[in-house]
Amino acid sequence: MSSALETASSKTPFFIDTHSHFDAAEFDADRDAEYARAIAVGVTTQIVPAVSRDTFAAVAATCARYPGCLPAWGLHPMFIARHRPEHLDALRAQIVAQRPVAIGEIGLDLFVRDLDYATQEFFYVEQLKLAHEFGLPVLLHGRRANDQLLKHLRQIKVCGGIAHAFNGSPQQADEFIKLGFKLGFGGAFTWPRANNLRRLAVDLPLEAIVLETDSPDIPPVWIGHGRNAPTELPRIAQTLAELRGITLEAVAQATTRNARELFGLA
Repeated sequence: MSSALETASSKTPFFIDTHSHFDAAEFDADRDAEYARAIAVGVTTQIVPAVSRDTFAAVAATCARYPGCLPAWGLHPMFIARHRPEHLDALRAQIVAQRPVAIGEIGLDLFVRDLDYATQEFFYVEQLKLAHEFGLPVLLHGRRANDQLLKHLRQIKVCGGIAHAFNGSPQQADEFIKLGFKLGFGGAFTWPRANNLRRLAVDLPLEAIVLETDSPDIPPVWIGHGRNAPTELPRIAQTLAELRGITLEAVAQATTRNARELFGLA
């Protein structure tokens, strides 16, 4: 595949999709074309997080084929039925073999009731320890679990990260920001009834916000219940620009700079 920056127009604002499951089966039929479309609209970089040991290979293959895709390695809390303690050894080996831009997707989920919390917490804490050891930021999944996530972040210091699909209170947002975190905004805040998210999108400091799609999930309002994709990121950014009363270029520059600084990208 050609270089992302070579393909995108020089007049197109550049965006970083900080959370894209581009390895997912939903893209198997048209992944090449979808990647080309993303580049054409300025989405030159995608952070692709793993969710279990079984997805390491797919994420690695995706990132090898598409130069704008960068891996994150992690064990997702929603897949704890798949995880085994020895998978943490596999995660360590994967980090050493192919250094990622982050550890993720990791975290806690108190929305799905049949996910054992103690098991979730075990894997979350152990992965925070790996992030601390390797000096890597983390990509956090945290449905209804922001306070629990923060508790452990105060105990195990990591070099920042992203509170993915953030939907907490302003006070929780402030606590993440104090710990060096960015807050991920994507399709969810584009829905007119997402009042809390839309207030946060306006009120939070722009230097604390990064953009994401969570492709193929969390579609924006104009897709409804269809497949989300990285190509939607500029329109998501436009929604943020309109809510804040600033230009699309200002949103693109700020959120791209925020992501580059977090992940140590040139």
